[in-house]
Order: sequence, then structure tokens, then C-alpha cells
Amino acid sequence: MPFARLATATTPTCHLGLGLAAVARPGYINLGRDTDLGDNRSVDALRTRTHELLDAAYAQGVRYFDVARSYGRSEEFLADWLKTHPEIDDVVIGSKWGYTYTADWTTDAEQHEVKDHSLQTYERQRAETDHLLGARLDLYQIHSLTPDSPALSDKELHARLAQAAAEGLTIGFSTSGPAQADTVRAALAVTVDGEPLFRTVQSTYNVLETSAGPALAEAHDAGLTVIVKEGMANGRLAAGQAPDAVRAIAEETGLGADAVALALVLRQPWAGVVLSGAATAGQLASNLHAAVVDLDEDQLSRLTALVEEPRVYWERRGQLPWH
Repeated sequence: MPFARLATATTPTCHLGLGLAAVARPGYINLGRDTDLGDNRSVDALRTRTHELLDAAYAQGVRYFDVARSYGRSEEFLADWLKTHPEIDDVVIGSKWGYTYTADWTTDAEQHEVKDHSLQTYERQRAETDHLLGARLDLYQIHSLTPDSPALSDKELHARLAQAAAEGLTIGFSTSGPAQADTVRAALAVTVDGEPLFRTVQSTYNVLETSAGPALAEAHDAGLTVIVKEGMANGRLAAGQAPDAVRAIAEETGLGADAVALALVLRQPWAGVVLSGAATAGQLASNLHAAVVDLDEDQLSRLTALVEEPRVYWERRGQLPWH
């Protein structure tokens, strides 16, 4: 299991990863991108930014990097960085298939990505990923499973994924939407020849959206590595947008609202890797301070009071514009 490499790491940041969703394409739904990225969002500009973030993350102990076929040129940018650092052999690389990027490097596309969990899409995107990442790929995840996804019942797809697992690739899935817990439990029941198919799960969990927590604990108990995404709620928990309680606790700790938000996730006993979606080196450094935030019971209680009903949370997320 590639995540065994992380288990032996001893740096405070070893359980924090870097996701490239926000920096490998010009448009995304994170709040504050106009300030973060500015006007120059050319391929070369975002490639340079991505490489600078990867350099900074690795130097500060981050060892898991997360990309996807639909994150613009994330796989390409990461592959380029890995080629320039052949000495780096202690990182874990995860990607995802199931969405196709369709925005053609614009921010105002009518549709930025198209979802398709068919076997045909898997085969096409697996070939594309292999072309870029090759043997450096450790983990391949079905991107954003929901309870109605055909990938949960497609036996031919399951057999193909099990074949990839037998060849050494870890197979996982990510979830989204208000029924994440149902999706996780349905995926845990998927087996091939009596053996569980999935070895990792990546789900949204943050101060505002905690509904997947019990199911993620079950996944952890079943032996899966749990990866947490959107710990910053797409920027809603950053300093300029964070609820008053988060900002007050940030003042009490002397660190940023982002560090407080991510610290809440890190303290969950089932959380194996918590992703930073930083767009700047400064944001990354602030995010990584989450590893040293020590929340007391009163602070935890105040954060717990901020939880939203899942459907409300996901409806609001669905209304965030692509910047």
C-alpha cells in the first residue's frame, strides 16, 4: 500500500496533502481566486505557480499530491515537476477519473467538466493518465461517486479495476453531495471475488459539513485510507469569508482561520490525509500550521455549532460561480 509511506513519516505535516484543483486550470469555484491568481492565468503562468507550490509543499513535509483528469492540466504539471526531481521517491501520487475537462482553458465556459463513470471513460482516461504519470501513479480514484452512479454496480468496470489493483495500483473513490455517507457505505459493499475493491475514500468534511463523518469512521475501521477534501469549504472558511466564531478562535490561537478549520479535520481519528487546496505559497504555509493547532473543548463546541444541514451546504456550494 503506497500510503504506508506516509505512516512512517514523522514530520508534523505528514498527514496534510496538496490538491491541485485550484491552480491547474484558470477557472474554479473557490472564493477569492481573483486575488489569489490575478489576471495572468496562461498555461505557463499556472505551470510555474503549481511547481512553486509543489516545491514549497515538499520542503515543508507534504508527501501526498492529488490531481484529476478534470483539473485542467494538473496531471501534466505534476508530471513535469516529478521529471525535474528524479531524486524524489517518497511521495504518494493520486489522481481521479470520471470527469472530462471541457472548458478549453477559459473561465466562462458553459460547462467546465462532464461526468461519465462508464468503463469506456475509465479506459480512455486511464490511458491518458498513464501517458503523463506512468509508474509514478499510486492511487486512481473514481471521481465524485454519488448513490446513483453506475460505477457502484458495473461488474465489468469492477473487474477491470480489480485487475489494475492486482497489477499494483491502489483503487479508490471520492464522493460529493448531501448523500456522501450513503455513497461511502454502498462503495464499502463492492467486492470482486469476495475481496473489497476500494482501498481509499476521499470525501468532503469541514466545519460546515460533517455528515460523512460516521461513514468515514466505518471506512477507516474497514481498513481504507480516508482522504479529506474541501476542508476549507471552497474558501468559505478562509479569513475573509469565515464565520465570526472561526475568526475568533483564530485570534485565540494566534494562527489563521484556515489553520483552525483544517485542525478540526486533522483531529478526527479516521482522517488519514487532509488536503490543502492552497493557490499561493503563503496560503499553503498558513494551511500547514493546522498541524500545530490545539483546539480546546470550548473551541470545539463553538465550531460544532456552525454545522449546516447537508442539503443546505451542497445547495450553496452548487451556486458558487466559476471564477
